Amino acid sequence: MAYSVKEMFKTLQGEGGQSGRAAVFCRFSGCNLWSGREQDRAEAVCTFCDTDFVGVDGEGGGKFADAQSLARRLSETWGEGREGRFVVFTGGEPLLQLDAALIDAARAQGFFIAVESNGAVPPPPGIDWLCVSPKAGAPLQATAGAELKLVFPQPGLQPEVFEQLAFDHFWIQPMDGPRRVENTAAAVAFCLTHPLWRLSLQTHKMIGIS
Repeated sequence: MAYSVKEMFKTLQGEGGQSGRAAVFCRFSGCNLWSGREQDRAEAVCTFCDTDFVGVDGEGGGKFADAQSLARRLSETWGEGREGRFVVFTGGEPLLQLDAALIDAARAQGFFIAVESNGAVPPPPGIDWLCVSPKAGAPLQATAGAELKLVFPQPGLQPEVFEQLAFDHFWIQPMDGPRRVENTAAAVAFCLTHPLWRLSLQTHKMIGIS
């Protein structure tokens, strides 16, 4: 299988339970909830995405003919040494492309494998850390994993409906944008009255890294 990658770079994970950890981010092109084109945003299932996942023209992006070639690029992007290797497959929606062959090839390069998904596509086996971020109006096919991270607030999507699912951690993340301050206050208030949930902040934006 060939893979289309928008960008690939080494940084620190900025959100959730792995926040602060050195990681190679591999952002796949494409999503099942929005085309990525501004003219389609108003009619998309997910209307608040702030990520460019269109094409393969980003830093480290490109077309990869097979799992081995992509895994080698992951290794080159990480650099020397195998200790603590950590890759985050994201998008768009990474589960449109991530498959068992790539999971195996990345693991052979020594990577702990994390995925950030909207949960509308069933995940393949072998993922070490699955983060699911449900979106209002989208079916939820991934109902277990390491963490559920809900961008908040989303009209028509209440956090309580997810509390019986088999996730290890439950996060509320304030929606970015013009109402960020208001949304952050609402997320804090929610966590104070619903102790199952913890506050997730986008620390990479706070410190000015990708």
